[in-house]
Amino acid sequence: MKESIIIIGANGQIGTELATALREKFGIENVVTSDIREPQNLKDGEIFETLNVLDKSAIESLFQKYKPTQVYLLAAMLSATGEIYPQKAWDLNMNGLLNVLDLAVEYKVSKIFWPSSIAVFGPHSPKTNTDQYCVMDPNTIYGISKLAGERLVEWYQENRGLDIRSIRYPGIISWKAEPGGGTTDYAVHIFYDALKKGTYECFLSEDTALPMLYMDDAIRGTLQLMDATKESLTIRSSYNLTGVSFTPKELAEEIKKILPNFTITYSENDPRQAIADSWPASIEDSPARADWNWKPAFDLAKLTVDMIENLKTNKI
Repeated sequence: MKESIIIIGANGQIGTELATALREKFGIENVVTSDIREPQNLKDGEIFETLNVLDKSAIESLFQKYKPTQVYLLAAMLSATGEIYPQKAWDLNMNGLLNVLDLAVEYKVSKIFWPSSIAVFGPHSPKTNTDQYCVMDPNTIYGISKLAGERLVEWYQENRGLDIRSIRYPGIISWKAEPGGGTTDYAVHIFYDALKKGTYECFLSEDTALPMLYMDDAIRGTLQLMDATKESLTIRSSYNLTGVSFTPKELAEEIKKILPNFTITYSENDPRQAIADSWPASIEDSPARADWNWKPAFDLAKLTVDMIENLKTNKI
């Protein structure tokens, strides 16, 4: 059967590249992107619809028009921005999800992808090699909403028969689209400033280790999960997934191997530091490796080279 795919929140860091991958896989005519604002670089033949995920009737109109077999719900307010606008973050992250899940039941959508995050972990979660199942006490609105979302996702699968796939994304590093207000954003900003200014002021301390994932791996992992048979999946909330963990100091040293004159400084008392301190330094993702053969391709050295080469060629 021909797939009909809708991506909601397609203009963000992940959505931009996921849309490209899905168009390549299923055909440009079978992928509809949507967001609250029009994209800057819509190409001939690409289908886009302006959509507010909080407008349930507008989502329903989209479902009626395109009859989706797969929906990717990426619209969300991220960790740092969510702490500034907690009510808006909760409303967007929770009611947007509920709108899509309810309509997916009604319109018999075959598969849904909804991302969770390492923000579901908290101060009492294990700090290193954080397990799939452990203490989860998030202390940001973003993390709280994602943990609540995981429980909703599992409930809708058990009680409404939906097939929902999910990944707890770590920090995502990419050169095509800039990040949108998360705590791990430094790991993208540092490359831009290294090339433009030769120096970067980091909002996290030099020894703050966080799990990261290069965008190529993130997209490949997402498509692998969506292609897996339903029977092979043992996690129906959200899968732990990781690529490589590193500190700002370690990333800066890797950049210096290519840009020897690069320097880094560290700001103090940034509110994002407290968020980072509550998150894992590394993630244990053996269920993803066992269930759908997940394996990252990019380590720190490889992603650093790829980021700098692509930014030089395409952006800076």
